[in-house]
Amino acid sequence: MNRVMIAGFDGSDASRAATEWAAREAERRELPLEILQAWPWGHGKAPSTGQAEQWGREQLTARADEIRSRFTDLDVRETHVRKDPVGVLAAAADRAAILVLGSRGLGALRGFLVGSVSHQVLTQATCPVVLVRAPSGGPTGDDGPASDGTAGDDSAGEGVILGLDLAYPCQEVPAFAFETAAERGAPLTVVHAWGPPAGSEYLHFGATGELQQEPTEAEQRALEEAVAPWRERYPDLPTATAMLRGHAGLTLVDAGATAELLVVGAHRRRSPAGTHLGSVAHAVIHHVGCPVAVVPYH
Repeated sequence: MNRVMIAGFDGSDASRAATEWAAREAERRELPLEILQAWPWGHGKAPSTGQAEQWGREQLTARADEIRSRFTDLDVRETHVRKDPVGVLAAAADRAAILVLGSRGLGALRGFLVGSVSHQVLTQATCPVVLVRAPSGGPTGDDGPASDGTAGDDSAGEGVILGLDLAYPCQEVPAFAFETAAERGAPLTVVHAWGPPAGSEYLHFGATGELQQEPTEAEQRALEEAVAPWRERYPDLPTATAMLRGHAGLTLVDAGATAELLVVGAHRRRSPAGTHLGSVAHAVIHHVGCPVAVVPYH
């Protein structure tokens, strides 16, 4: 098992929030933290100049020192690599327990602006990837003041949410969610979205009146049966289940509004295309304000 937490860092407020979150999670799990910088980032500076690279190295060292000063028992390492960030971060995922990336905030709008680097890494990563949004209330990076570095503090959330797709059972996604909630001492809510049969949106209103308005007993039983082995494995973890009516993506966006972490799965294909990010993962990484963990599975 890989035993290092890796956080991408490019000097932006989003990456500062990511390193903050990663430091707290590494401390909980008693893992070393590696703060990884790939150059050039193209973050508002001419990447070809030596001055720009020196600036990047100085930012990396300063951030690592700041984390060390605040997390005194944490083993903090810093790595600077002169290669394309997508390749560097995707390769880092092969040796990471968790890879943590920052996502720029959308100003007054709640949610993520997932850049091309983060999106490409998500489709290639072999470990769970956590996206942490930048602090709200102002610009990020070189265009605005730096944050105080505490945006990754998710202690104000109300527990961990797991979006579970019963149509694609797997072990990796619930395993990550239950372990993470247990490490935090946070309650876990397992959410499954359900809705009327596909195509019913095209029916006349009168024809939909007889359609199912509540999940069937079989559906509810399937959810409880999927969660039961994990409840047995984590008997002290407060765990609830919820069948929520509606599109899975929209349902999870609403459910994650007050969460400290939202966990979803992404199917890992055995092809050069890598991990497939479905519509649900797309929805939550773009519109949920809390950190989002995307866990690849077979």
